[in-house]
Amino acid sequence: MRRLDQGESFVVTRNGVPVGELAPLRRRRFVRSESAIAMFRHAPGVDLARLRGDLDRVVSQDLIPRG
Repeated sequence: MRRLDQGESFVVTRNGVPVGELAPLRRRRFVRSESAIAMFRHAPGVDLARLRGDLDRVVSQDLIPRG
């Protein structure tokens, strides 16, 4: 369990045949802004007018309660 807590994964076998994997739970971690920018650097651009149009078609901005 200590090694698992330190990030190590294990293959579980039955009679030498792999039957599963024991892996640590993914913990949320802080992502530096530089890393996030690098990940999205080559993502396609967003057409803001088109996005707004799509949102307006789906979401009502009326002040009348819907409930």
